Amino acid sequence: MAVRAVRGAVQLERDEAGHMDEQVSELLTAILERNGLTADELISIWFTATPDLHSDFPAAAARKLGIVDVPLICAQELDIEGAMPRVVRVLAHIESDLPRAEIAHVYLGSAGALRKDIAQ
Repeated sequence: MAVRAVRGAVQLERDEAGHMDEQVSELLTAILERNGLTADELISIWFTATPDLHSDFPAAAARKLGIVDVPLICAQELDIEGAMPRVVRVLAHIESDLPRAEIAHVYLGSAGALRKDIAQ
């Protein structure tokens, strides 16, 4: 079994904890489903949030989904002028037999504009 990385992102409509939880949960669920993964195949997950998001830790959504024994970390995205606001990004390390080319990277809603080259 190989170690692979899965990317994803979602743009929030507003900076509210409940909304962040809902949107990040949707993103993580889509990443797992589109790649045929279970929580047991997760190695670790990095979350970044743009500097305009303050309401909660994105990783809290993962814990609420039952991802409780996987190392998670949150960091702040670079504050680049003109960057898309209110974005949570995910980089999940997984165990998978899928070739790199078959990994489904998930960019929900308007966050699809961030990586049109790999967004599914």
